[in-house]
Amino acid sequence: MTIENPLLSPSSLPYGLPDYTAIRPAHYLPAFREAFARHAAEVAAITSDPAPPTFENTLLPLEESGRLLGDVARTFYTVSSADATPEIQEIEEELAPLMSAHQDAIQLDAALFARVAAIHAQLDALPLSPEQRYLVERHHREMAHAGAALGEDAKAELTALNQRLSTLTTTFEKNLLADTNDLAVVFDTADELEGLTEGELSAAAQAAADRGLEGKWAVTLTLFTGHPYLSSLVRRSSRKRILDASRSRGSRGNDADNRGVLREIVRLRAQRAALLGYESHAAYITSDETAGSPAAVHDLLRRLAVPAARNARNEQAALQAIIDAETEPFPLEAHDWAFYTEKVRAAEYDLDRGALRPWFESERVLRGGVFRAATELYGVTFTERTDIPAYHPDARVFELHNADGSELGLFVLDLYTRDTKRGGAWMNSIVSQSALRGTRPIVVNNLNVPKPAPGRPTLLTLDEVTTLFHEFGHALHGLFATVTYPHFAGTAVFRDFVEFPSQVNEMWIYWPEILASYARHVDTDEPLPAEVVEKLHASEAFNQGFATSEYLAAAWLDQAWHSLGVAEAEAEIDVAAFEAQALAEIGLDNPVVPTRYSSTYFAHVFSGGYSAGYYSYIWSEVLDADTVEWFRENGGLTRANGDRFRQRLLGVGGSKDPLDAYRDFRGRDAEIDPLLKRRGLSD
Repeated sequence: MTIENPLLSPSSLPYGLPDYTAIRPAHYLPAFREAFARHAAEVAAITSDPAPPTFENTLLPLEESGRLLGDVARTFYTVSSADATPEIQEIEEELAPLMSAHQDAIQLDAALFARVAAIHAQLDALPLSPEQRYLVERHHREMAHAGAALGEDAKAELTALNQRLSTLTTTFEKNLLADTNDLAVVFDTADELEGLTEGELSAAAQAAADRGLEGKWAVTLTLFTGHPYLSSLVRRSSRKRILDASRSRGSRGNDADNRGVLREIVRLRAQRAALLGYESHAAYITSDETAGSPAAVHDLLRRLAVPAARNARNEQAALQAIIDAETEPFPLEAHDWAFYTEKVRAAEYDLDRGALRPWFESERVLRGGVFRAATELYGVTFTERTDIPAYHPDARVFELHNADGSELGLFVLDLYTRDTKRGGAWMNSIVSQSALRGTRPIVVNNLNVPKPAPGRPTLLTLDEVTTLFHEFGHALHGLFATVTYPHFAGTAVFRDFVEFPSQVNEMWIYWPEILASYARHVDTDEPLPAEVVEKLHASEAFNQGFATSEYLAAAWLDQAWHSLGVAEAEAEIDVAAFEAQALAEIGLDNPVVPTRYSSTYFAHVFSGGYSAGYYSYIWSEVLDADTVEWFRENGGLTRANGDRFRQRLLGVGGSKDPLDAYRDFRGRDAEIDPLLKRRGLSD
């Protein structure tokens, strides 16, 4: 008897949201195998067509192909990142090489590439729309970049490399999740957590209870090196325990040690780049980004590193001065930075950011802040759909409508941390918009906010507020992109451009109408006092030496690993020594300012999609800061401004060169001065 697989039939839920209540882990691999077979057959039908290749008989069916595979993959990877139970992790490990092999079989298909190349060769003579022309260009470029022009022996070697890399990156993420959960710091008494709010203590108690440790308190680790609690914990020993645990992930010599995994990833990426004709993985990746080359990336990072390191040293001296005035002074260490930074902030700006949490209740921030800014700018409205089940009980579903009442799509918010969720925050799509396929978008935002005990409000830090606005900027990109072809759907743009819309959306956090709407005290409903708002504005460049340095250090580590040639990558590399040498090379080797991610837990580049591309955040911020200037010069939070930004940038998805889209919006190329001013890096 054949068991019906819900993944192989269209969903009956609105917008095609998968019915996760009917899907079981056992459904995934059979659905993937069927989807692989169907996709292969669809491509074979294209390549076996005896007619000369045309847009209509090659590119159009190519865009129609693989629909089932895309649907199944987005359904599965949503769960594998946000609710990776051991069973789901086993499936992902088995799936990784299968998915890699299938993708290579399509991308490296010589007959398919020959047809695409034939169309590309006569591009100027074909009566194509701008979107169709760009589709031909991108398919040709991406297939060539993937290795479609290689000989058969080289393709076989490439496929083997890709499969092994897919397994290794999955292993890296699995190890990191396991070690992060294992290293949650358990405290026996609440006194050890002096300085935390009642809500934070509640979350720590709940985290301990979830681990079977009733009567204790557990502090779970964030993806990045630091931790929000370091700014308020009074006891140095407690701060040190948390930071030491964070920095030790993936390097403890246990089963979750990632050092050997990342060394092999680096080695195989270098070998693959050489096979494809590039001197390094960084050269390979940046060749198909807006940056164009590692040299352009290195120039920007070096230009910013010198003033950032200088500012960080000045900030360090100010912190040390406070410590020296205490009864028992000591040398400042990394785990002290955030705590004493808040003391300096209080002294210089009379501002205690930790005390702001009662004004940032999560539901108010979401509806009165994030959603309201989108409504004011773009006219979209939000309705929570409690009748539509998501993939986890904590995930909430909202339906969006345009200003004219037309349906736009669904937004899923998954706010809270859990042991089965990977660290950090991200956006992904479950369904992508495409006029060709008649689909509307479903996008997800994931954060990792500690969940308080039942009945307690969720109070966000200012950093968490920023993250919520940031990730919703990605969501808007995914929701607003209006394209014909699925290849261009949502956030399918160059990696070093993708952070731009999300960073722009952060500007509304402090916009007066928006701030007044969401920043209201959870108990009294009083707005955030005007004098506090003024202090927040005055302190915007405060601690930017540290913030910029820790980010640039991580971006440089990414470049250092991925700039290695084959011979260098095949040498036996001591991970800690390599990091130290790389950071010294760019002048960011200050032990009191650790890199935002050390290599063994640098998920962005060793298990995510940012390898040789972590520079993207600062690269995109050049555009972002310049765009913020444009909004301010043109009246700020208005429908006219929102509509222009939506139509000329967010709405084009990947259907246009992103820098051309930016010029269309801005009227010129971006200038770097607004970024330097924002981060306090101007001369």
